Amino acid sequence: MENIEEINALVKLLDDPDQEIYQHVQDRLLTYGNEVISHLESAWEQSLDSILQERIENIVHTIQFNNVKEDLNLWYQSGAFDLLQGAIIVNRYQYPDLDEQIIINQIEEIKREIWLGLQYEMSSIEKIKLMNYVFYQTFGFSGNTKNHHDPQNSYLSQVLESKKGNQISLAIIYATLAQKLDIPVYGVNLPQHFILGYLDESDQEKEYGVLFYINAFNKGAIFGKHDVDQFLRQLNLEPQPGFYSPCSNAEIIRRVIRNLISAYEKLGTSEKVAELKQLQEILTDDLS
Repeated sequence: MENIEEINALVKLLDDPDQEIYQHVQDRLLTYGNEVISHLESAWEQSLDSILQERIENIVHTIQFNNVKEDLNLWYQSGAFDLLQGAIIVNRYQYPDLDEQIIINQIEEIKREIWLGLQYEMSSIEKIKLMNYVFYQTFGFSGNTKNHHDPQNSYLSQVLESKKGNQISLAIIYATLAQKLDIPVYGVNLPQHFILGYLDESDQEKEYGVLFYINAFNKGAIFGKHDVDQFLRQLNLEPQPGFYSPCSNAEIIRRVIRNLISAYEKLGTSEKVAELKQLQEILTDDLS
């Protein structure tokens, strides 16, 4: 009860013209974290004062951004095992009130549809062709070629809704579906183009351990190592093992954040760029 009384008293002081008092009130409210959000939101609804509303929005945003930073840090420090979880945390940067169960359910629905068509004796290529049919034909996903730099292409909730995304968001959904079905498809961090590799589980001697590659942006097109070689030649880049082998989940999420930084830089949204750079730093901290 004491907390609620103090919170209400603090909220009443938020429109104080004295900057020092406002700063003190803001700092005190931030220590409460999520607990104050509902109080702040109802104060926002009852107020017609635009300065007060803006101050409330800033405090709520700061609390929600701190949550994203904490969750991303926890995800990274504990091994970044769940790629989908990492993408959902980044999604909450822009959509803090999102019910993540909606994303999980949408992915489960697509997974179930693929699972119904899977047969034990299918070859690797046949499994991918089935995945491609369900993902691109039945559910209608495609690369957003018209508006490639739109930041919405990087937020999973928006990609699942619009069925359009960039290379990396489509690859995250595709790899998540495959791994849930025990199909060994993992992200490969190719420069300027994020692709997927189908791991060769029978032949450990295979170069880079990859049987073939998949382009999630181009309706799941299947291609070989020589195509990657050619692509690198076009970019005048020396081949490196990291351009051919599966990368870590942390690297994938780092690249999602890098795409968002670049998208917001193009839009001139400097506050978002600064915040996303903070998220990027979390994933570059040395784990040792």
